Amino acid sequence: MADFSMFELALLAAALLATGLVAGIVAGLLGVGGGIVIVPVLYYMFTALKIDQSVLMHVAVGTSLATILATGTSSARAHWKRGSVDVDLLKRWWWAIGLGVIAGATLAGNISGGSLTLIFGVVALAVSANMLFRKDGSALAEKLPGSPVKELIGFIIGGISVMMGIGGGTLGVPTLTLFNYPIRKAVGTAAAIGLIIAVPGTLLSIYFGLGEPDRPPFSLGYVNLIGFFLIIPASTFAAPLGAKIAHTIDPSKLKLVFALFLGFTGLRMIYGVLF
Repeated sequence: MADFSMFELALLAAALLATGLVAGIVAGLLGVGGGIVIVPVLYYMFTALKIDQSVLMHVAVGTSLATILATGTSSARAHWKRGSVDVDLLKRWWWAIGLGVIAGATLAGNISGGSLTLIFGVVALAVSANMLFRKDGSALAEKLPGSPVKELIGFIIGGISVMMGIGGGTLGVPTLTLFNYPIRKAVGTAAAIGLIIAVPGTLLSIYFGLGEPDRPPFSLGYVNLIGFFLIIPASTFAAPLGAKIAHTIDPSKLKLVFALFLGFTGLRMIYGVLF
Protein backbone atom coordinates (compact mmCIF):
# COMPACT_ATOMS: atom_id res chain seq x y z
CA MET A 1 0.00 0.00 0.00
CA ALA A 2 1.27 3.48 -0.85
CA ASP A 3 2.85 5.55 1.94
CA PHE A 4 1.14 8.86 2.65
CA SER A 5 2.26 11.68 4.96
CA MET A 6 -0.22 13.07 7.50
CA PHE A 7 -0.82 16.05 5.21
CA GLU A 8 -1.54 13.76 2.26
CA LEU A 9 -3.89 11.68 4.42
CA ALA A 10 -5.75 14.84 5.44
CA LEU A 11 -5.93 15.86 1.77
CA LEU A 12 -7.27 12.41 0.84
CA ALA A 13 -9.93 12.60 3.58
CA ALA A 14 -10.97 16.10 2.46
CA ALA A 15 -11.20 14.95 -1.16
CA LEU A 16 -13.34 11.94 -0.21
CA LEU A 17 -15.61 14.10 1.94
CA ALA A 18 -16.01 16.49 -1.00
CA THR A 19 -16.82 13.50 -3.22
CA GLY A 20 -19.67 12.53 -0.91
CA LEU A 21 -21.05 16.07 -0.85
CA VAL A 22 -20.93 16.40 -4.64
CA ALA A 23 -22.47 12.94 -5.13
CA GLY A 24 -25.27 13.68 -2.68
CA ILE A 25 -26.13 17.04 -4.23
CA VAL A 26 -26.17 15.65 -7.77
CA ALA A 27 -28.18 12.59 -6.70
CA GLY A 28 -30.70 14.87 -5.00
CA LEU A 29 -30.83 17.20 -7.99
CA LEU A 30 -31.37 14.55 -10.63
CA GLY A 31 -32.54 11.46 -8.77
CA VAL A 32 -29.65 9.42 -10.17
CA GLY A 33 -27.77 6.72 -8.30
CA GLY A 34 -24.66 7.76 -6.42
CA GLY A 35 -22.27 5.42 -8.26
CA ILE A 36 -22.51 7.18 -11.61
CA VAL A 37 -21.44 10.35 -9.77
CA ILE A 38 -19.03 8.89 -7.20
CA VAL A 39 -16.82 6.98 -9.67
CA PRO A 40 -15.98 9.91 -11.99
CA VAL A 41 -15.53 12.30 -9.05
CA LEU A 42 -13.19 9.79 -7.35
CA TYR A 43 -11.41 9.39 -10.68
CA TYR A 44 -10.70 13.13 -10.78
CA MET A 45 -9.84 13.31 -7.06
CA PHE A 46 -7.48 10.32 -7.18
CA THR A 47 -5.83 11.65 -10.33
CA ALA A 48 -5.20 15.01 -8.61
CA LEU A 49 -3.79 13.18 -5.57
CA LYS A 50 -1.50 11.17 -7.88
CA ILE A 51 -2.86 7.77 -6.86
CA ASP A 52 -1.11 5.16 -9.02
CA GLN A 53 -2.91 4.70 -12.34
CA SER A 54 -2.70 0.92 -12.06
CA VAL A 55 -5.13 0.87 -9.10
CA LEU A 56 -6.87 4.26 -9.37
CA MET A 57 -9.96 3.07 -11.24
CA HIS A 58 -10.18 -0.22 -9.34
CA VAL A 59 -10.32 1.64 -6.01
CA ALA A 60 -12.85 4.16 -7.36
CA VAL A 61 -15.13 1.31 -8.51
CA GLY A 62 -14.69 -0.82 -5.36
CA THR A 63 -15.29 2.11 -3.00
CA SER A 64 -18.39 3.15 -4.94
CA LEU A 65 -19.82 -0.39 -4.77
CA ALA A 66 -19.27 -0.43 -1.00
CA THR A 67 -21.19 2.82 -0.53
CA ILE A 68 -24.12 1.34 -2.47
CA LEU A 69 -24.42 -1.32 0.26
CA ALA A 70 -25.66 1.42 2.60
CA THR A 71 -27.41 3.83 0.27
CA GLY A 72 -28.94 1.03 -1.80
CA THR A 73 -30.41 -0.69 1.26
CA SER A 74 -32.13 2.51 2.35
CA SER A 75 -33.42 3.22 -1.15
CA ALA A 76 -34.65 -0.35 -1.77
CA ARG A 77 -36.51 -0.41 1.58
CA ALA A 78 -38.22 2.88 0.80
CA HIS A 79 -39.39 1.65 -2.61
CA TRP A 80 -40.43 -1.72 -1.15
CA LYS A 81 -42.72 0.02 1.36
CA ARG A 82 -44.33 1.98 -1.49
CA GLY A 83 -44.94 -1.22 -3.46
CA SER A 84 -42.80 -0.09 -6.39
CA VAL A 85 -40.50 -3.14 -6.51
CA ASP A 86 -41.42 -5.85 -9.03
CA VAL A 87 -40.78 -8.89 -6.82
CA ASP A 88 -41.87 -11.37 -9.49
CA LEU A 89 -39.30 -10.02 -11.93
CA LEU A 90 -36.56 -10.11 -9.30
CA LYS A 91 -37.36 -13.76 -8.50
CA ARG A 92 -36.80 -14.66 -12.15
CA TRP A 93 -33.90 -12.27 -12.75
CA TRP A 94 -31.68 -12.23 -9.64
CA TRP A 95 -29.55 -15.24 -10.55
CA ALA A 96 -28.80 -13.93 -14.07
CA ILE A 97 -27.83 -10.53 -12.64
CA GLY A 98 -25.74 -12.26 -9.98
CA LEU A 99 -23.90 -14.35 -12.57
CA GLY A 100 -23.24 -11.18 -14.53
CA VAL A 101 -21.84 -9.53 -11.41
CA ILE A 102 -19.50 -12.44 -10.71
CA ALA A 103 -18.31 -12.49 -14.33
CA GLY A 104 -17.92 -8.70 -14.50
CA ALA A 105 -16.14 -8.42 -11.15
CA THR A 106 -13.78 -11.28 -12.04
CA LEU A 107 -12.96 -9.61 -15.35
CA ALA A 108 -12.49 -6.21 -13.63
CA GLY A 109 -10.18 -7.77 -11.03
CA ASN A 110 -7.93 -9.21 -13.71
CA ILE A 111 -7.64 -6.40 -16.24
CA SER A 112 -5.56 -3.23 -16.15
CA GLY A 113 -6.74 0.04 -14.67
CA GLY A 114 -6.63 1.53 -18.16
CA SER A 115 -8.99 -1.11 -19.53
CA LEU A 116 -11.41 -0.56 -16.66
CA THR A 117 -11.28 3.20 -17.24
CA LEU A 118 -11.97 2.63 -20.94
CA ILE A 119 -15.05 0.52 -20.13
CA PHE A 120 -16.41 3.22 -17.83
CA GLY A 121 -15.73 5.91 -20.44
CA VAL A 122 -17.53 4.07 -23.24
CA VAL A 123 -20.60 3.25 -21.12
CA ALA A 124 -20.68 6.79 -19.69
CA LEU A 125 -20.86 8.10 -23.26
CA ALA A 126 -23.73 5.71 -24.00
CA VAL A 127 -25.62 6.82 -20.87
CA SER A 128 -25.00 10.46 -21.79
CA ALA A 129 -26.35 9.90 -25.31
CA ASN A 130 -29.43 8.15 -23.90
CA MET A 131 -30.12 11.12 -21.60
CA LEU A 132 -29.59 13.64 -24.41
CA PHE A 133 -31.43 12.02 -27.30
CA ARG A 134 -34.02 9.55 -26.02
CA LYS A 135 -37.52 10.98 -25.89
CA ASP A 136 -39.47 10.60 -22.64
CA GLY A 137 -41.98 7.78 -22.80
CA SER A 138 -40.40 6.07 -25.81
CA ALA A 139 -40.40 2.27 -25.62
CA LEU A 140 -38.83 -0.53 -27.65
CA ALA A 141 -41.50 -3.14 -26.87
CA GLU A 142 -44.62 -3.63 -24.78
CA LYS A 143 -42.90 -5.93 -22.26
CA LEU A 144 -39.61 -7.66 -21.47
CA PRO A 145 -38.74 -10.50 -23.88
CA GLY A 146 -39.01 -14.10 -22.76
CA SER A 147 -36.21 -16.50 -21.85
CA PRO A 148 -33.31 -16.66 -22.57
CA VAL A 149 -33.11 -13.04 -23.84
CA LYS A 150 -34.49 -11.67 -20.59
CA GLU A 151 -31.81 -13.49 -18.58
CA LEU A 152 -29.13 -12.28 -20.99
CA ILE A 153 -30.26 -8.68 -20.40
CA GLY A 154 -29.99 -9.21 -16.63
CA PHE A 155 -26.54 -10.75 -17.04
CA ILE A 156 -25.35 -7.75 -19.07
CA ILE A 157 -26.80 -5.24 -16.58
CA GLY A 158 -25.05 -7.00 -13.70
CA GLY A 159 -21.73 -7.38 -15.52
CA ILE A 160 -21.43 -3.84 -16.83
CA SER A 161 -22.74 -2.23 -13.64
CA VAL A 162 -20.22 -3.97 -11.38
CA MET A 163 -17.34 -3.04 -13.68
CA MET A 164 -18.48 0.60 -13.50
CA GLY A 165 -19.09 0.62 -9.75
CA ILE A 166 -22.74 1.60 -10.15
CA GLY A 167 -26.02 0.28 -8.79
CA GLY A 168 -29.09 -0.75 -10.73
CA GLY A 169 -30.46 2.68 -11.63
CA THR A 170 -28.11 3.84 -14.36
CA LEU A 171 -28.67 0.82 -16.64
CA GLY A 172 -31.71 -0.81 -15.03
CA VAL A 173 -34.12 2.14 -15.28
CA PRO A 174 -33.55 2.96 -18.97
CA THR A 175 -33.62 -0.76 -19.83
CA LEU A 176 -36.91 -1.40 -18.03
CA THR A 177 -38.55 1.74 -19.43
CA LEU A 178 -37.47 0.64 -22.92
CA PHE A 179 -39.78 -2.33 -22.33
CA ASN A 180 -42.71 -0.15 -21.25
CA TYR A 181 -42.21 -0.35 -17.47
CA PRO A 182 -43.83 2.51 -15.53
CA ILE A 183 -41.05 4.81 -14.36
CA ARG A 184 -41.79 4.40 -10.63
CA LYS A 185 -41.80 0.61 -10.92
CA ALA A 186 -38.58 0.76 -12.92
CA VAL A 187 -36.85 2.99 -10.35
CA GLY A 188 -37.98 0.85 -7.40
CA THR A 189 -36.99 -2.43 -9.04
CA ALA A 190 -33.64 -0.97 -10.11
CA ALA A 191 -32.96 0.06 -6.50
CA ALA A 192 -33.32 -3.59 -5.45
CA ILE A 193 -31.12 -4.66 -8.36
CA GLY A 194 -28.48 -2.31 -6.95
CA LEU A 195 -28.16 -4.51 -3.86
CA ILE A 196 -27.85 -7.67 -5.98
CA ILE A 197 -24.93 -5.92 -7.69
CA ALA A 198 -23.31 -4.28 -4.65
CA VAL A 199 -23.08 -7.22 -2.24
CA PRO A 200 -21.05 -9.70 -4.35
CA GLY A 201 -19.40 -6.80 -6.21
CA THR A 202 -17.98 -5.34 -3.00
CA LEU A 203 -16.79 -8.70 -1.71
CA LEU A 204 -15.04 -9.48 -5.00
CA SER A 205 -13.47 -5.98 -5.10
CA ILE A 206 -12.01 -6.66 -1.67
CA TYR A 207 -10.77 -10.11 -2.71
CA PHE A 208 -9.10 -9.09 -5.97
CA GLY A 209 -7.45 -6.06 -4.37
CA LEU A 210 -5.85 -7.86 -1.42
CA GLY A 211 -2.09 -7.46 -1.49
CA GLU A 212 -2.12 -5.06 -4.44
CA PRO A 213 0.59 -2.38 -4.07
CA ASP A 214 0.06 1.37 -4.49
CA ARG A 215 -3.47 1.45 -3.11
CA PRO A 216 -4.43 4.52 -1.04
CA PRO A 217 -3.95 4.11 2.75
CA PHE A 218 -6.67 2.33 4.75
CA SER A 219 -7.87 0.27 1.81
CA LEU A 220 -9.40 -3.17 2.27
CA GLY A 221 -8.69 -4.70 -1.10
CA TYR A 222 -9.96 -2.18 -3.60
CA VAL A 223 -12.36 -0.59 -1.09
CA ASN A 224 -10.99 2.54 0.54
CA LEU A 225 -12.36 2.61 4.09
CA ILE A 226 -11.80 6.36 4.53
CA GLY A 227 -13.95 6.89 1.45
CA PHE A 228 -16.58 4.44 2.65
CA PHE A 229 -16.99 6.12 6.04
CA LEU A 230 -16.89 9.69 4.69
CA ILE A 231 -18.85 9.44 1.45
CA ILE A 232 -21.95 7.81 2.94
CA PRO A 233 -22.75 10.44 5.63
CA ALA A 234 -21.70 13.32 3.36
CA SER A 235 -23.91 12.17 0.48
CA THR A 236 -26.82 11.45 2.86
CA PHE A 237 -26.47 14.96 4.30
CA ALA A 238 -26.19 16.66 0.89
CA ALA A 239 -28.95 14.81 -0.99
CA PRO A 240 -31.84 16.81 0.59
CA LEU A 241 -29.99 20.00 -0.33
CA GLY A 242 -29.79 18.83 -3.94
CA ALA A 243 -33.51 17.96 -3.90
CA LYS A 244 -34.30 21.43 -2.53
CA ILE A 245 -32.25 23.11 -5.27
CA ALA A 246 -34.00 20.94 -7.86
CA HIS A 247 -37.30 22.67 -7.09
CA THR A 248 -35.82 26.04 -8.05
CA ILE A 249 -34.14 24.99 -11.32
CA ASP A 250 -35.55 23.65 -14.59
CA PRO A 251 -35.07 19.83 -14.41
CA SER A 252 -34.49 19.58 -18.16
CA LYS A 253 -31.53 21.97 -17.89
CA LEU A 254 -30.12 19.96 -14.98
CA LYS A 255 -30.46 16.76 -16.99
CA LEU A 256 -28.67 18.43 -19.91
CA VAL A 257 -25.79 19.61 -17.69
CA PHE A 258 -25.35 16.16 -16.13
CA ALA A 259 -25.52 14.43 -19.52
CA LEU A 260 -22.82 16.78 -20.81
CA PHE A 261 -20.73 16.15 -17.67
CA LEU A 262 -20.98 12.39 -18.24
CA GLY A 263 -20.16 12.79 -21.91
CA PHE A 264 -17.14 14.97 -21.14
CA THR A 265 -15.96 12.54 -18.46
CA GLY A 266 -16.35 9.57 -20.79
CA LEU A 267 -14.40 11.29 -23.56
CA ARG A 268 -11.68 12.39 -21.14
CA MET A 269 -11.28 8.86 -19.79
CA ILE A 270 -11.13 7.35 -23.26
CA TYR A 271 -8.64 9.99 -24.44
CA GLY A 272 -6.47 9.47 -21.35
CA VAL A 273 -6.25 5.72 -21.99
CA LEU A 274 -5.78 5.78 -25.76
CA PHE A 275 -3.58 8.87 -26.09
